[in-house]
Amino acid sequence: MNRDARVDRGDHGEPSGRIDREWSLAELAAAYAYPEPGPGEPESWLRANMVATLDGAAQHGGRSQSISSAADMRIFGTLRALSDVVIVGAETVRQEGYRPARARAEFAGRRQAAGQGPAPAIAVVSASLDLDFSLPLFTSPLVPTLVLTGAAAAPDRVATAEKSGARVVIAGDGVGVDPVRAVQALAGLGHTRLLTEGGPRLLGQLVAAGVLDELCLTVSPMLTAGDAQRIAGGPSVAVPQRFALASLLEEGGFLFSRYRRT
Repeated sequence: MNRDARVDRGDHGEPSGRIDREWSLAELAAAYAYPEPGPGEPESWLRANMVATLDGAAQHGGRSQSISSAADMRIFGTLRALSDVVIVGAETVRQEGYRPARARAEFAGRRQAAGQGPAPAIAVVSASLDLDFSLPLFTSPLVPTLVLTGAAAAPDRVATAEKSGARVVIAGDGVGVDPVRAVQALAGLGHTRLLTEGGPRLLGQLVAAGVLDELCLTVSPMLTAGDAQRIAGGPSVAVPQRFALASLLEEGGFLFSRYRRT
């Protein structure tokens, strides 16, 4: 990723500050650092990391890998390395073949200084607990995988999840998960730097609940047509939520934008 691709907006909105060299992982980590909570602000911060094509597709063939790039994956890895926990929907776990987050030597010192473990935990949101609990995501992570579900989840599925080594966290009164309760429950476990990687249904629920603080969106210079999902699905919100552009990077036609809630 070239540093001359960063866009900073001056007084008239014109790009400025072009520097011709590659961004290091340390510089990316600094650019994407979680904000420190100010007086009266919530301690936790929830950001989403998603990719979409020029025509709005969040996937191609059911997966996001084919519309991504090497630079997108570098930012993907950086955002994971900065987070306490990665929140992901059950369908995305099934489709994308999720594995446990790994320890990154390049971020070990930063994580230790921030009081974090060697890698972020993965938190899977699932009402039915219809998951393959024999997968490495549940049986052999560096940090125990969390499963967010409702109080009415089937007891036998809860027992199967816990037997695999996962920690079940109740974040809803019925069969589903309440996004507000989920954020509060994770914060109660010490996870205040939150990252969600979707999928679209989960992100739509987080948007509708008003708990999303930041969106890191990669715009892929591709067209797919078809009927692929957008980055957020589900019912529309009553009033569109306004976010402000915080930063913009570019490499090979891919745009890496970061928007924060106004």
